[in-house]
Formats: sequence, structure tokens, C-alpha cells
Amino acid sequence: MTDDEDPALPADSKLTRTKQLWAQAGKFLTGRVARPEGERLPPGQHLVRDWPVLDLGLQPQVRREDWRLDVTGAVDNPVAWDFDGFITQPQATEVCDIHCVTTWSRYDNRFEGLPSRALADIVHPRPEASHVTLHGADGYTTNLALEDFLGEDVLLAHAWQGAPLTRDHGGPVRLVVPRLYFWKSAKWLNRIEFTTADRPGFWEVRGYHNRGDPWREERYSE
Repeated sequence: MTDDEDPALPADSKLTRTKQLWAQAGKFLTGRVARPEGERLPPGQHLVRDWPVLDLGLQPQVRREDWRLDVTGAVDNPVAWDFDGFITQPQATEVCDIHCVTTWSRYDNRFEGLPSRALADIVHPRPEASHVTLHGADGYTTNLALEDFLGEDVLLAHAWQGAPLTRDHGGPVRLVVPRLYFWKSAKWLNRIEFTTADRPGFWEVRGYHNRGDPWREERYSE
């Protein structure tokens, strides 16, 4: 995907149309803001034991031996890794809860991967960098403020619960940003672009909140 392409590209699926209607109607909003220190489950969420699969209607087949990650934009040291190069970078494990804007939450997920802070140490974002745009192999994009991307629990994850990430959950590599709704955790990650301005992505231009904090019920645009 080039900078000139519309983030609308991936698909006009039934799920996409339905979720846009949810945003227009403000579905699932409770109006209650819970405090993280007092409650583990954000407002309007319910617990699940499985890990539901949501995408834009296509799941690209990306083999580890074919996968590539390009880190570009406002950085001093752009990088391009294949999977073997990626896996030699500093690795970490995070156990975290994940929360989907469609109201499900799952506790105690064990992800393994490259911490975003370690990535930043390698590429050296320039002082003018303020955001990142995440690109997936399905054409999906989403945006993050640099401070959210550099959260201490953010990973470029390649494994879940001790096994390689499966195709339906975004393998070989996906982003994991536990503190925000999970549409920000781009699947089939293949490019990270450090930018000097905010660029809303696929769901953000379709009525969804630009940041997506579950504890503040930032589901939809105001």
C-alpha cells in the first residue's frame, strides 16, 4: 500500500458494514468509565475463554520464509528483516489481557516477540516523529501515537501461549498493544512507518475512536 492509497481498500464485507453501523449508533456504550486499579474488566466487556477471530474478510497466507518487515519513515536507521533476522533481535514475553471493541475480553494471554521499545532503540526515531502507521499484508492500516506504540507492554509478537501465531490470528507477526482496543494490534504486520503527523487508518476513518482506550470506552469517534 502506498501513501496515496485509500485505507478503505481491504474489503467491503458484511462485518465492515455492520461495525460501521455500530459506530453510528453508539452500540455497546455504557457511559461508565471504570478505573484500571479498581476493576480488571473494562466497561461494556464480557469474558471469553477462546480467542475469537475477526478480520476484514480475508486472511493472507504469509509463510515465515516469505515474511518481511520494513521499518521506515522518520527514523535514522530504517531496517528490513526477514523472519530469521527478526527473531535474532531482543525478545521478551508479556502476559496480558486483550479487549476487543466488539465487547469480548480474554485474560492472561502469553505473547512472545520483539518489544517496541527495543525496535525504537534499533531504528532511532527522529525528534519530529510523533506517530506510527501499522500496515498489514491484507492492506489494513491503523495509527498509534508514538507514546502508545512505545508502551512497556507492546510487542511485535510471533508466538501466543508458547506456539507460533497462527494465520487466523495474524501470524507470522502481529502487533500487540494490550492497553488499547485490539483493532490497534494490526495483524499480518509487514510495515511500520514512523510519521511526523497522525494518519487515521481503516477503522479510524469509519467512525472508530482515534485512540481506543477500553477503560474510557473510546469505542467510537465523537
